[in-house]
Amino acid sequence: MCNGCKVKYSDYYSDNIYTWCTNCGNYAIHQALKRSLVKLKIPPYQVLLCFDIGCHGNGADKIGGYRFHGLHGRVIPFAVGAHLANHKMPVIAFGGDGGTLDEGINHLIHAVRSNYNITFILHNNGNFGLTKGQVTPTSPKGLAMNSNPFGLIEDQINVCKFLLNLEPSFVARTFSGNIHQMERVFVDAITHKGFSFVEILQACPTYNKVNTHEKIYSKVYDVDELDDYDPQNLSQALKVSSDLDNKIATGVLYFNKTKKDFYSRLPQRLNRNKALIDEVKNY
Repeated sequence: MCNGCKVKYSDYYSDNIYTWCTNCGNYAIHQALKRSLVKLKIPPYQVLLCFDIGCHGNGADKIGGYRFHGLHGRVIPFAVGAHLANHKMPVIAFGGDGGTLDEGINHLIHAVRSNYNITFILHNNGNFGLTKGQVTPTSPKGLAMNSNPFGLIEDQINVCKFLLNLEPSFVARTFSGNIHQMERVFVDAITHKGFSFVEILQACPTYNKVNTHEKIYSKVYDVDELDDYDPQNLSQALKVSSDLDNKIATGVLYFNKTKKDFYSRLPQRLNRNKALIDEVKNY
């Protein structure tokens, strides 16, 4: 965060034209991301944005700033490496439900376990959109798509519930149809010290004809609407995160501020003020 900086929305402008399908939730996600960075007074040159392969990754050159477009399912280890090299710079990584929970699920698990101080935003539209509509681990059981014309036989992964069982430091869920909530959740995630996981439910208007924007909208609610909900209560978070069929909880589901992040636990770095990148400049 830059004290005294006058960060404007236009600072994140790019001349490149968006190529997403009409009504894709990625448009709103990008707007909420820009708004959150401006609200936190983070200029484009003071944040690293890391994109995985997928439809969301096609936005890597549609926003100003330092950006990296990685390999499928491998964006988390790159983001972690960049963070450890310069732990003073905010690092935000983005991945799809396919790459993150198929090829990259091991990286996600260990990022939670190690509690690296980065923010990870999961674009969850329940299918591989960029490769023409195949099922992913978050696709509902029975869904018929290009790769499963007779319907998906495996059980669906509830990713927030899965991660909550790993005792994380921050888990949130939001909806691409609610820019204000996304902005608020992004701000909370970026300012949290530790691995911040944010799942965004979004529709794929081209291939996933089951989980439409209207259907998701009819199910979601904000946990802030619940009486006596405590986002620091892991049992409560597990309970509200379980339902994906009838009423889907969104907002900051859980956070733990007492859990130290990975860098803070390194004994060899405790008395060093410089970032690693500063120590290797002369080599």
